[in-house]
Amino acid sequence: MANTVNEKVLGSIYKDTDKAKERYSHLMKGYVDTFGDAQLTYFTSPGRTEIIGNHTDHNGGKVIAASIDLDTLGAASVSNDNIIEIQSEGYRMVKVDLDNIDSIPKESGTISLVAGMAEGVKKMGYAIGGFKAYATTNVIAAAGISSSASFEMLFVAIVNKFFNDGKIPYSDYAKIGQYAENHFWNKASGLMDQMACAVGGPISLDFAGEISCDKIPFSFDEYGYRLVITNTGGGHADLSDEYSAVPEEMFAVAKELGVQRLCETNMEALLSNINSIRAAVKNDRAILRAMHFLNETRRVEKMADAVAAKDIKAILSLLSASGASSYDLLQNCYSRKTPDDQPIALALALTEQYLSKIQDGVCRVHGGGFAGVIMAIIPENYVDEYVDYMSVYFGRDNVYPMNIRAVGAVCVE
Repeated sequence: MANTVNEKVLGSIYKDTDKAKERYSHLMKGYVDTFGDAQLTYFTSPGRTEIIGNHTDHNGGKVIAASIDLDTLGAASVSNDNIIEIQSEGYRMVKVDLDNIDSIPKESGTISLVAGMAEGVKKMGYAIGGFKAYATTNVIAAAGISSSASFEMLFVAIVNKFFNDGKIPYSDYAKIGQYAENHFWNKASGLMDQMACAVGGPISLDFAGEISCDKIPFSFDEYGYRLVITNTGGGHADLSDEYSAVPEEMFAVAKELGVQRLCETNMEALLSNINSIRAAVKNDRAILRAMHFLNETRRVEKMADAVAAKDIKAILSLLSASGASSYDLLQNCYSRKTPDDQPIALALALTEQYLSKIQDGVCRVHGGGFAGVIMAIIPENYVDEYVDYMSVYFGRDNVYPMNIRAVGAVCVE
């Protein structure tokens, strides 16, 4: 019979142990029904929330992010061949022959992602072999809390446990996921999503050189607030060009300033060269996005100071300023392809209307933007009321009060 997960272990990861037991029992059954009985190893990989540092990672900026208590689960066992088989609940089976990765088509969904990660593992000098896995998730798909990165980090956690004796560092977890997205999905992703899912807890990230990652002591609940995510119903599936344009435009401005990434320059240099940059790149939005980057990276530094000082007023003020910058300068609150479709902007406007009534809390676009999710920081005693309020417009199943969880992508043992 397939083995179950120790309840004490679940208690170290999840607040609701009974619900966690149900999910892992369902996971085990899914594996057995799909592949047959086996001794199983279990894995969990969370989604993530980006607290501040919107679209800065790809240009060497700084971010404060955290893992959340929505996660992707996997039950897996090593196989005796060189084939990876993954059944994600609700999707087609994915099979990748490690001896024929070149035969896998690019930009073809999950199979491309798995092939890309397998190739990334090999290129980075790590071992990989065949395994069977069944996966299920409650991370909102295509909505800005990194369902893809959560899956990627689950994959690497399995490979790390089965074939590398746990020796792959989290920075390489992230690079493997990024490699797959860059080379097999043609998506110019950074590393923030993967790092936040892999490491777990609130973390401060600096992408200027080798990835610097420090855990920080922070949660909203210690100040009497709760993080609430609203999925506005827009998806990310056809917006890759919108996401890719953000780093590309920032890189273009950096090039005109004589550097590779914006982390190597400053606001004074940008302001001194705006006329020549406008003439060269012929894109005012690129300059606005560069201004966002330079200001946002500084805001992250101020946020770290505010967290250390336990100054919740400064924390909320910085979050508000960050959100305004994303809206006005970064311009990732709706897609230029469908300007009449603005669920992010609508959700923010509705939330601002609510916050003006209670005179507390903040909201902002969450993650990549253009569609998907907003985040709000709501006083604990108003959370239920806010959830009811937003549910009228977006449905109860799309409004999620969340907690930051301390555990990243790990083997559950």
